[in-house]
Amino acid sequence: MMGGMARRSGCPCGLPAEYEDCCGRLHRGEAAPTAEALMRSRFSAFAVGDVGYLLRTWHPATRPESLELESSLRWVRLEVLEAAGRTVRFAAHYVDAGGPGVLREHSRFVRDGDGWLYVGPMS
Repeated sequence: MMGGMARRSGCPCGLPAEYEDCCGRLHRGEAAPTAEALMRSRFSAFAVGDVGYLLRTWHPATRPESLELESSLRWVRLEVLEAAGRTVRFAAHYVDAGGPGVLREHSRFVRDGDGWLYVGPMS
């Protein structure tokens, strides 16, 4: 297990490509071509425990100084419900000591050079 994620076929983001060829490329420095791609790669970063990537892809105006991931939380599935330009609505499924749960968010993103940055939830 890597970062609390059970290894299975396909990328943690839900696409059929293997992690290294999908979100792994973005975690290693390739720019996300769309807001949805960034959202998917950020979910995968939570799943594999890549805090550095999460902070690097968070807009400086809303980024926390540090980020600590809960070791008891396992991110298991991402549903992208709607992706339109600079926003992505999703449901991120997880399991923790209390059982299964879901985080729902309608997120905002901005272009940053060739890639994208996460701003935060829509207000």
